[in-house]
Amino acid sequence: METTPLPELLRPSKLSQFVGQKHLVGRQGVIRKLLASAKGSGFFPSLIFWGPPGSGKTTLARIIASELNRPYHEFSAVSSSIKDIEKVMKKGELFPPVVVIDEIHRFNKAQQARLLPYVERGDITLIGATTENPSFEIIGPLLSRTRVLLLGQLEQAELKKISARGIKHLKVRVADGALKFLIESSNSDARVLLNVLEIATKLSGSSTLKLSDIEQALQKRQYTFDKKGEDYYNVISAYIKSLRASDVDAALYYLARMVEAGQDPLYIARRMVVFASEDIGMGQPTAVVIANEVFKACDTIGYPECAINLAHATVYLASAKKDRSAYEAYFRAVDDVRRFGNLPVPLKVRNPVTRLMKEIGYGEGYEKYSKQSNLPDKLKGKKYYNKGG
Repeated sequence: METTPLPELLRPSKLSQFVGQKHLVGRQGVIRKLLASAKGSGFFPSLIFWGPPGSGKTTLARIIASELNRPYHEFSAVSSSIKDIEKVMKKGELFPPVVVIDEIHRFNKAQQARLLPYVERGDITLIGATTENPSFEIIGPLLSRTRVLLLGQLEQAELKKISARGIKHLKVRVADGALKFLIESSNSDARVLLNVLEIATKLSGSSTLKLSDIEQALQKRQYTFDKKGEDYYNVISAYIKSLRASDVDAALYYLARMVEAGQDPLYIARRMVVFASEDIGMGQPTAVVIANEVFKACDTIGYPECAINLAHATVYLASAKKDRSAYEAYFRAVDDVRRFGNLPVPLKVRNPVTRLMKEIGYGEGYEKYSKQSNLPDKLKGKKYYNKGG
């Protein structure tokens, strides 16, 4: 009985079998050029592969080790310690081993720093794989000693090619609609695609897979993001920018991304309250009232029902007239506070609570509805707020 998962069985062992990432493995790709150079010089640089799940990071690392004909050691930062890795770091070898560390961003700064001397001396050729932005997750000294290569999401045509290999191996047929759904539902992850295909085949027991077989195997696609990862910030950033641009459809799409990934509804609602004052402000002052009420509704109701409250507020905020004049006026005032410090408050607007205060001029000359400036003398006549500006 075959127990090896289908993604592992079909994992390419040569560049010619690798699907996708043409900018890296194509005729003019960086990886091909580096491998060709290594045949003459023996040198191959340490690399960081940055890309989404199932895009081929580990597979490409293994192919590189095979092409270089060097010892290969693979570790996961989740389950391995630095001591485990140090055991294979032998000094002074003519051709250093290839050490692949999956999810290298999971190592803390001190652990990453332990790798530095081995990479710097060339005791190993390090290939780190990460789904997170190396700029934030990999320490600067290690980044400076490696080259970051970006892997993109697999395209539908590439996923179709991978699925064809799986279908051939499993000796099944897949109905056109079922195949289209499988590819779209894989979220550009080749591993997910092949796993679902394999499960659907086993559940179906038929030589032809239908849409219902794929749906049963898939159950529900997972739209998750690491709450400390870059995608987390990218999606909320895209959501706020879509609200700001009055792009209702884009705002609803990014809201759905967050809700389906299980984002805390109160986090989304808090951002709405901030947006209502910051970007809508005087353009539609009731926006902050609506946003606050939606926050309360989310706190009271929770998922799944409060998703409708969030959608309601999203359409309202995206459609509202935008006016940042109050927001910008406040920060112009903040600039002067920081620049000039505690300037003396004019006597006329000071509160004369004692007889002495009255005698020295507190409150003298104050008129309730006068249009005269009440700013400190140094700022007299200064304008912070430009209505509608």
